[in-house]
Amino acid sequence: MARITLICCLLLGCLGNSLQAEPIKIGLSYPRTGNYKTEGLELHRGALMAVDAINSSGGLLGRPVQLLTRNSASRAQNARNNVERFARQGAQMVFGGATSEEAITAGKRARQLGLLYFATLSYANEVTGREGHRYLFRESNSALMSARVLGEYLGWHMPRQRYHYIIVDDTWGRSIESELRATTGSQDRARHGRSALPSSSALRRHYLDALHKAAASDAEILVLALLGEDLRHTMRLAHNLGLHTRMQIIVPHLSKSIVQQAGPKVMQGVIGTESWTWQIPAQEKSPAGQAFVDDYIRQHGEYPDSAAASAYSIVQQWADAVRRSASLDSEKLIQALENHRYSLLKGPQQWRTFDHQNVQSIYAIRVKTRSQIMQDPLKQDYFEIIHQMSGEAAAQSHDDWQQERGEDLVLH
Repeated sequence: MARITLICCLLLGCLGNSLQAEPIKIGLSYPRTGNYKTEGLELHRGALMAVDAINSSGGLLGRPVQLLTRNSASRAQNARNNVERFARQGAQMVFGGATSEEAITAGKRARQLGLLYFATLSYANEVTGREGHRYLFRESNSALMSARVLGEYLGWHMPRQRYHYIIVDDTWGRSIESELRATTGSQDRARHGRSALPSSSALRRHYLDALHKAAASDAEILVLALLGEDLRHTMRLAHNLGLHTRMQIIVPHLSKSIVQQAGPKVMQGVIGTESWTWQIPAQEKSPAGQAFVDDYIRQHGEYPDSAAASAYSIVQQWADAVRRSASLDSEKLIQALENHRYSLLKGPQQWRTFDHQNVQSIYAIRVKTRSQIMQDPLKQDYFEIIHQMSGEAAAQSHDDWQQERGEDLVLH
């Protein structure tokens, strides 16, 4: 008995020593304020859960992991400055962001400083396409992946429809519009009209002008390629104008937070995409995914969003690469990540070698009716999955990627 007690004391002592060692720092740049602050909250929660899980298991390389955070306010220059601040504080990796401009700008600065950068809510093709490089990895899906699953579903169920697009005039907005037009056969702008909102500081009159133009068209499908507060304001105004009664509304990237902010009644019947929802672990028989959902509910009293899942997965995957390479060196971690296949919060995923895009299944989803939502114990069961596409079918091919890159055919 005394020997068992001694062994337990030694083990506890080792664990205590590991958590008293110099921490391994990682930096999360995310919006605490601005257009995407609600999504930022989800990113922060997911990151904290991953760090807590790692530290409760003894840390990493015998050291605890410490999460550093800074507000980006969804601005590219802020994100770049955050990377520099994290580097001065000794961070070994940076992740986050809620726009593609953030990912591109922050990722470039991270490369100059020798740090890996993992993009979260950054959907423009350019992130891992024309602007991609060795030190940048993207966990979220691309605009093309969303467009392909939506295009296939709409082609099967709503063929030969007239479209109207309202986009935010930024990298992602232009990217998703281009891809959706291609996958739905709505490239003819004379037939399928559009309006573009300013990328920052859009006003109520901008939203109304765009919606009145859509209302005056003969469109049967209204695509709102918007995110965050822009989407919330536009959806409420569209509902007040009654556009939902005469058009099928498509929101390419849906999230729990936007349904909560705009309201289930306003969002009812809207179709979009997600790379993960809280129902996916049960559907795809993922014990780790279900444990994440259960733990999130226990801590926060609500279901996790895909943003939380993305941040959690990034931290866990980076930590896994550190363990497998037994190193914090960025080059060794790149080698450990490239072509790595894994399952964590859903079915199989892969960090692709040639572009560092995470290849994973993508889902078309529809917002349930308010009466259906209210039957759920947490009253947050917002989405039904209406279509699914494998990551291999949805992601850009190597040949198309090289065509986009021109003469720059490998990551540097």
